Amino acid sequence: MGLRVFGVKNNLFFVFLSLFSLSLEFSKAQMVPAVFVFGDSQVDVGNNNYLPVSVAKADFPHNGIDFPTKKPTGRFCNGKNPADFLAEKVGLPSSPPYLSLLEKKDASYINGVSFASGGAGILNSTDQVLRQAIPLTKQVEYYLAVHQILVQQMGSSAAEKHFSKSLFAIIIGSNDLFDYFGSSDLRKKNTPQQFVDLMANALKQQLKRLYAFGARKFFVAGIGAIGCIPAERVKNKTHQCNEEGNFWSVKYNEGLKAMLKGLKSELQGISYSCFDTYSFIQGVIQNPSAYGFNEIKAACCGLGDLRAKVPCVPVSTYCSNRKDHVFWDLYHPTEATARIVVDTLFDGPSQYCVPMNVRQLVSA
Repeated sequence: MGLRVFGVKNNLFFVFLSLFSLSLEFSKAQMVPAVFVFGDSQVDVGNNNYLPVSVAKADFPHNGIDFPTKKPTGRFCNGKNPADFLAEKVGLPSSPPYLSLLEKKDASYINGVSFASGGAGILNSTDQVLRQAIPLTKQVEYYLAVHQILVQQMGSSAAEKHFSKSLFAIIIGSNDLFDYFGSSDLRKKNTPQQFVDLMANALKQQLKRLYAFGARKFFVAGIGAIGCIPAERVKNKTHQCNEEGNFWSVKYNEGLKAMLKGLKSELQGISYSCFDTYSFIQGVIQNPSAYGFNEIKAACCGLGDLRAKVPCVPVSTYCSNRKDHVFWDLYHPTEATARIVVDTLFDGPSQYCVPMNVRQLVSA
């Protein structure tokens, strides 16, 4: 009997040791306490599903065909998007869409929330054009509400520490440029240079608001090569990139880097990583085989020339070789592209990550 009891105790002891080592492994893997995501359709994980009249939705097939559940989730992608891969990198589950938590009494905000919304812009004009996207100003307001909840739950001192170590990811700006070149009103009011300066300054104001409510570690993505998306290529017979769109993407990114550098000298205790999405995507487009791609122009899902005349809707056709395509639909990258982008922004060189990559940012 004594031997049996001893055996049980020993077993319990080893179970305890195993659980303890597992919890140590988990705590090591979790590099930040939370990830708060702000942005547009590149990182929307389902907020737009909850907007009653929005036309910018992805809660239908064939979106999500490669997601673990094989179902559409509101992600504008065949599978996971950059927000999902970023969460995985820091050892956390994907931050849930903020609007999905509003009616849940037991909603937890402790590991972060996503406020990102398809169609959103830095400036509020995109909200009016695409009907009920959540513009960045509103996303930041939602964060302030979450900040208040966590301060009440954790106490002011613990919450302050929690936010200061959390990662604030901001991926936004493309829709502002699409708006500008698609609107004669906006072009009458500002030159392109004035407009990209306006974007960078408006983003600066929102980053300062986040800073005032605890944010210290910022990841900010520059705008990609928007002139090379299928929606732009299909506009000309040769399927070349729209060089004007690309030119102003680069100009905005230059202003973004200068703004962030200035902000660091202005605000005590902040650190940031800025990813040159444009240069990286151009590298992929110029040498696709090095990254495992062979289709850089056509969308995987859609209809018509380059599968870019009709968006990815249930009646559209989609490619079987999704890992070969850079683009999922006429605007958005495939899961394969998203994975490579996040691998690079997380561990990449100073060629793309200024002044540091995200691993260095969260470890600082």
